[in-house]
Amino acid sequence: MATAEPGPVAGRPTDLVGRQVAGYRIEEEIGHGGMAVVYRARDLRLDRTVALKLLAPELARNTTFRLRFTRESRVAAALDHPHIVPVFEAGETEGLLYIAMRYVPGSDLRHLLDRDGPLPPGTALRIAAQIASALDAAHEHGLVHRDVKPGNVLVARGTDSDHPEHVYLTDFGLTKKSLSLTGLTTVGQFVGTLDYVAPEQISGRPVDGRCDVYALACVVHELLTGHPPFRRDDDMALLWAHQYDDPPPLTAARPDLPAAVDAVLARALAKTPDDRYDSCLAFVTALRDAARSAPRPASHPPTQLDSGPVPPRWAEPVFRRRAY
Repeated sequence: MATAEPGPVAGRPTDLVGRQVAGYRIEEEIGHGGMAVVYRARDLRLDRTVALKLLAPELARNTTFRLRFTRESRVAAALDHPHIVPVFEAGETEGLLYIAMRYVPGSDLRHLLDRDGPLPPGTALRIAAQIASALDAAHEHGLVHRDVKPGNVLVARGTDSDHPEHVYLTDFGLTKKSLSLTGLTTVGQFVGTLDYVAPEQISGRPVDGRCDVYALACVVHELLTGHPPFRRDDDMALLWAHQYDDPPPLTAARPDLPAAVDAVLARALAKTPDDRYDSCLAFVTALRDAARSAPRPASHPPTQLDSGPVPPRWAEPVFRRRAY
């Protein structure tokens, strides 16, 4: 069986298409970043299509990261939730760490927002509730995502007109905390995307599920307005805003929503975790209750999802623009 040399997969396009890695035949690269490359691949043992993530070789060479990867991947694989991309297998072969996950055809939330702009409140709340349910389930198993963003939310076709989209949260397999612990990020760096990062992540304080509440609130703000709550000219100004500036009222960009939603977003975006909602579903429930007094449009078309597969962006680099 042909195996992949570890050298070419460090986050850039490779020539592995057609080769076999750990029982998977690689068919197409569908995303890559600084810490991983993701392929559509064929599971030769079970004859099914999977998404195969190959991590950068330097991660496998770090003993601390490798041990945490093994432990946390097992926890992620044990998560059985309809809105979390299932992890089928995780392991190491030929000096490569890999994760095999369900392949989800369709798009991601980043693509949807770029194409459609701000979403109707009903659509935004449906999507937010599914993300929140996934995050709370992960928190119950001791996993904190730490990088909730539109690119890590896959959007597939739903089951009927009442559920026109089905959302999956992904990227639980990469042990983000380990990157900092093992020195694979330099001084002052952290894993996360600055548009959605909680103040405690920026300052290096301990984090729990409430940092995901903050990030989810940033994503919900973008779902409803087309942009995250804080927009600044440079990264340092954005870091400062997350830590010290009050978030703008949601109704400034969406005057069709009732004023009550501003207080909900403000609490979810509180600088101190103790001042936020205790869970993601508590936040979304409060937002739904606040939005109920908003005038309802006569009708709006269901979310239009691409009919063909679109390369998902959930394999975006861990360290990207606006990410330290």
